[in-house]
Amino acid sequence: MKSAVVSVFILVILVAWPVSAGKDLPGEGGYGGDEEEDTKSWFPLDNLLSLSYYDKICPNFEKIVDTKVREWTKTDPSLGPALLRLLFHDCGVTGCDASILLDHKGSERRSPASKTLRGFELIEDIKSEIEKSCPGLVSCADILTAASRSATYQLGGPYWPNAYGRRDSTNSYARDVEKVPSGRRDITGLLETFQSYGLNILDLVVLSGAHTIGKAYCGTIQSRLYNFNATHGTDPSIDPKYADFLRRKCRWASETVYLDAMTPVVFDNQYYINLQKNMGVLTTDAELVKDPRTAPLVKAFAEQPPQMFRHQFAVSMAKLVNVGVITGEDRTGEIRRVCSKSNSKRY
Repeated sequence: MKSAVVSVFILVILVAWPVSAGKDLPGEGGYGGDEEEDTKSWFPLDNLLSLSYYDKICPNFEKIVDTKVREWTKTDPSLGPALLRLLFHDCGVTGCDASILLDHKGSERRSPASKTLRGFELIEDIKSEIEKSCPGLVSCADILTAASRSATYQLGGPYWPNAYGRRDSTNSYARDVEKVPSGRRDITGLLETFQSYGLNILDLVVLSGAHTIGKAYCGTIQSRLYNFNATHGTDPSIDPKYADFLRRKCRWASETVYLDAMTPVVFDNQYYINLQKNMGVLTTDAELVKDPRTAPLVKAFAEQPPQMFRHQFAVSMAKLVNVGVITGEDRTGEIRRVCSKSNSKRY
């Protein structure tokens, strides 16, 4: 087992290596700096996406996004994790196409599974501000991509380079939300979903590490606490003291609990340390440390410095935000004027 863990750790180093410690922060002039040249060799560009897409047509794009995210999260810090979750739910359905933002009867946003998503108003505020200086040029999909990175970075997370040029979907269907990985699935189901995105088992473990920040609604875990496998008892795999805390905290489904009980507002590797101590909140968290395919990776991230996780998180996010994008070459998307409404359709 020890040799297997060592092998996994070497794999983590090799995959994470392109994001060097010296490039973890944005350049002096804002996001980007001199990092662009170093990342061109590994960044997974897709179709017509470009790291310099807005340099000439909307040079203040990322500055506007960063300023707005900072303004909103200063008032409500919980919006940072909420934006990252909103991005996951967008990319995890039909791709990173802003379909989650469309608000009409039968849309993804109206699905019961989306009712706890937040951050829509912030995205609309950013869009409104950008339209003043760059009308009709910046997609909502690119705004959501940029805002989630800005929020993660402002929470102490890593920087990753974003390529832009996405177009917005004109369609959104509530039935498609079933594709988003839920907190109750097993590793095989999660891995099949991730592989359909072009992601791998390392990405699955690393992106699950986003649970180092944010909260979960108690309604998503009450079955683990009060009626595990229809036994009217608690999941025995949860640390007994932590289970007692969760039961006291989660008497009501509308209550929330931190996904990382130890350092809930710090972007670090404590999530993996918690999993080693049987302190995972969601069923999927607990499964990561049980399954022999993912447990060695959890162990590696738990035992190594937080910077290792931060580096790999940047690499995996750079892959995720390119899943299923629509570009001008596809001729099927649009640049929405308002993120919640399609320009071309009336619902």
